[in-house]
Amino acid sequence: MKRFWLLLMVALVVALPVAGCLGEVKTYADSGQTISIGVDKEFIVVLGSIPSTGYSWHASYDTSVIKLVDKRYEMDKQAGERVIGAGGVEFFRFRALKKGETRITMTYKREWEEKIVDEKLFTIKVE
Repeated sequence: MKRFWLLLMVALVVALPVAGCLGEVKTYADSGQTISIGVDKEFIVVLGSIPSTGYSWHASYDTSVIKLVDKRYEMDKQAGERVIGAGGVEFFRFRALKKGETRITMTYKREWEEKIVDEKLFTIKVE
């Protein structure tokens, strides 16, 4: 659990300066949050991940309300290069397309398995 919070803090430290360079792009990491955003505005969902174990985050949402514009992974800088089992952070950048409401369901699982080991929910209100 301590490792998760460390990864989350590293993610925010990395994401906030990047978001500042691109204008008002807010970053969200806490499941259960309601994200209020304007049309054509962007936001980022940041979640800790360990893809070398086969697990990664998968997003499902109403594609008529929001659009995924970028998905990327950054390894924890303290872990060093090519460390098997080292964690990092996945960034999901979304753009609001039209007024409405949707929910982003983030599931953490292996691509080839049905079993979900974690789930995060975000409610999106586009105004």
